[in-house]
Amino acid sequence: MRKKRDPRSYLPMSPHHVEILISLAERDLHGYRIIQDIRERTGGVISLGTGALYAAIKRLVELGLVVDAGDGPGEESGGPPRRYYSLSDLGLEVGKLEAQRIREVARVAGQRFGAGAMKRTAE
Repeated sequence: MRKKRDPRSYLPMSPHHVEILISLAERDLHGYRIIQDIRERTGGVISLGTGALYAAIKRLVELGLVVDAGDGPGEESGGPPRRYYSLSDLGLEVGKLEAQRIREVARVAGQRFGAGAMKRTAE
């Protein structure tokens, strides 16, 4: 039996891993739909190719954050059945912690780089 790791030990996550977890936060998706979701949510700033996506998914599965949910609900893809992916309970927990971490980084960055930020001076 594998010893459960502390969810905080997965932080910080790579941007690609975070984006995949966000895509899977509300529903199971197949690979191509994950690519589309990330591209749409980020306004095209992040656009994963299939190679990068499946390498990241493989790693997330190995870490126990994502699970292979099997074939899709009978939709036609014009090829082999699509593989769907789902967040594990651990993946959901890690995703929530990463969102909290990102919020804190954004808060501090806003303070340091915001409108009232002081100009840097040499020491």
